[in-house]
Amino acid sequence: MKESKKKEKTVKYDLHLLLPVLLLVGLGFAMIYSASAAIAMKNFGIDYFFVKKQIYSALAGILVLIFCSHFPYKYYNMLAYPFLIVSIVMLVLIHFSGFGYSAGGALRWLRVGKLTFQPSEFVRFAMVIYLAYSMNKKKDELKKFTVGCVPHFIVFAIFAFLIFIQPDFGSIVILGAITWIMLFVGGVRIWHLLGSFIVLLPFCWYMMMGAAYRIRRLLSFLDPWQYKADEGYQIVHSLMAFGTGGIWGAGVGKGYQKLFYLPESHTDFIFSVIGEELGLVGVIIIISLYAIILWRGIMIARKTEDLFGSFVACGITIALGLQVSVNMGVALGLLPTKGMALPFLSYGGTSLLISMASIGVLLNIESSGTR
Repeated sequence: MKESKKKEKTVKYDLHLLLPVLLLVGLGFAMIYSASAAIAMKNFGIDYFFVKKQIYSALAGILVLIFCSHFPYKYYNMLAYPFLIVSIVMLVLIHFSGFGYSAGGALRWLRVGKLTFQPSEFVRFAMVIYLAYSMNKKKDELKKFTVGCVPHFIVFAIFAFLIFIQPDFGSIVILGAITWIMLFVGGVRIWHLLGSFIVLLPFCWYMMMGAAYRIRRLLSFLDPWQYKADEGYQIVHSLMAFGTGGIWGAGVGKGYQKLFYLPESHTDFIFSVIGEELGLVGVIIIISLYAIILWRGIMIARKTEDLFGSFVACGITIALGLQVSVNMGVALGLLPTKGMALPFLSYGGTSLLISMASIGVLLNIESSGTR
């Protein structure tokens, strides 16, 4: 009787978590088509080029979600180090193989045939699994600096270096924030974390100021209208999109900024297109759907009896929350410009697959680990 109940529990799907995800993916199809139709027609002669690829990615993502929701999360304990090794190998292959693919001046993708994959997306997931495994294993000694901080920041430093040479400073910041917050939640002393952060500040300053384009990007963030012809161009047109949308929006497909004015309108700045075409009402709905997903993630982390499962759920929620916050913050001019997909909504197969996998893991943790 107990076994049958356990089996029944492992296939339970939390609609409070799953429904907002599916709604965002479905809305993403409409907004990607709206944002990319003109550029797709110009470059490929087919207006649905990008949305077709996104639908294929979504179908694959649903399969991945189903698999991860049935794959026992406790097995990720054994996959922590293999995931780290795979992540490092992929980041190395970008630079030292013929599979590295460059776009927009950055070498961030692996390309095999027509398939492209962005390793930094997988790195975030791998780091969450590693930190959860390590903190669970060392839970009684995390307050020691040599145990709670040193090994975890060494792993972070390896990833940071490999991502920095792409270059992708924004992903380093996100990965660092995930590491710092998870260690804080795990019980590492705040003074150790603050000390580590202070030690890293000179490196952060060097990375930020070591390239002229990053300095210009920072200056344009402080006053985008002064640099509206170059570094501030994206954020100026993003703000114009939100301003044009008003309360109710111009209507799906009727936006103006996506027509070769706002770069990356179907990827990094899809939230701006939503602001213009769906208005304040659409923006509030999108934010509410993300809030529900993050709330469910927090609840799953809190209710999970197994410490490893709780850490994994917490890390996944932190990673999703940071990506949402950064993307929206950039689009609204609250953060310096950083190319990052909006989970479930933006065009991008790697982001969608990893995000769907993360939701699948959360579903499995809730089904088999919560009380």
